Amino acid sequence: MTAVAIVLAEALVRLEGAVTLPDGIDDLVYGGAAAGARDVLGVLASATIGVAGTTFSITVAALTLASNQMGPRLLRNFTSDAGNQYALGALVATFAFSLVALRSVHEGDGGAFVPQLAVSVGLLMGFGCIGVLIWFLHHVAASISVDRVVALVAAELDQALDKACGDGAEQEAAPGPAPDAASLRAPGSGYLRVLDDASLADWAARCGAVLHLEVRAGGFVVPGSVVGRVSPPERRDQAQAALAEAMVLGQSRSVEQDLEYAVRQLVEIALRALSPGINDPFTAIGVLDRLGATLAGLAGRALPDGVFRREGEVRLVRPATDYAGLADAMFHMLRQGAAGQPAVMIRMLEVLVAVAAVEPDPARRAVLARHARQAATAALRETRDAAARRAIRDRHAAMLRG
Repeated sequence: MTAVAIVLAEALVRLEGAVTLPDGIDDLVYGGAAAGARDVLGVLASATIGVAGTTFSITVAALTLASNQMGPRLLRNFTSDAGNQYALGALVATFAFSLVALRSVHEGDGGAFVPQLAVSVGLLMGFGCIGVLIWFLHHVAASISVDRVVALVAAELDQALDKACGDGAEQEAAPGPAPDAASLRAPGSGYLRVLDDASLADWAARCGAVLHLEVRAGGFVVPGSVVGRVSPPERRDQAQAALAEAMVLGQSRSVEQDLEYAVRQLVEIALRALSPGINDPFTAIGVLDRLGATLAGLAGRALPDGVFRREGEVRLVRPATDYAGLADAMFHMLRQGAAGQPAVMIRMLEVLVAVAAVEPDPARRAVLARHARQAATAALRETRDAAARRAIRDRHAAMLRG
């Protein structure tokens, strides 16, 4: 935006005097003297750079608040917010535009030059910045709302599941690697953010090989650690090169293929809300509602099994998150952190009952029943209130009846 503003200012200065404006529009163009134009552009430049600094300070304050209340891993949702970037960019662009236009204003014995078009456009940009500032203040206030953040993270999780899941039941597990399979080593260190499994499966099909990986998206690898095996072993060097191209390592995890990461972001919000310094069970209940909606949306859908076939032959096998693993990531830490909060534990049981009511798979219902049993046991152990204990038993009984 800043580069465009600089080019625009220079273009308007060069067009000054070369374009004849209609009478109606000519009356709207700035018609003051050089001193007035210099004052207008100077005030505009100083005001916009000052507001840009204030905008940056507000953004930093919002990031600090979000980090304290919702966890540092959620900062990427704020730093990648296009609205914040556009607001700061508009202010800096107006500042740059004003400076470029200001340097062309001069007066002397040879005559004065006033870039009337540039000054007029600068005034319009200044008024636009007022609207940008008002919008930005509202946007920041809305962006640090915990309900909005929970909804955004839950939407990311649902999108990742929609991309990964299919229809029908999970396929049978693939056989393990051959006894003579050669080991494949990690090409570097970091979190596995993305794995181009399609290209790996295509390579294996072309070479007549079978790859078995031992690390999933979101796992941390160190240089030289065993991350997979290939058979026949003669393909080891080629497989190592293909694997290095297919793995994207980074300093942090990514939601793109790591289903449990988005879940843990939601769980982190709930656990921080339950900390003694915040003590906000309503946020934890809201997170449970979102987790329940996600699980209910998986009814009748197959999670990825991590097996990739080409022409009916297994070519690539990698670890994948199953239903039990997803449910464990959702409820284990929450149960441990909320055991002493009867309202949260009662809502957890209600969510499990609601999900079980729409889940047709007996194996998945057994996973939900296991979590309900663990939640009821933990809640009854920590709860002394008779009414709360009765409510916990009633919700657990509803799961058993279902």
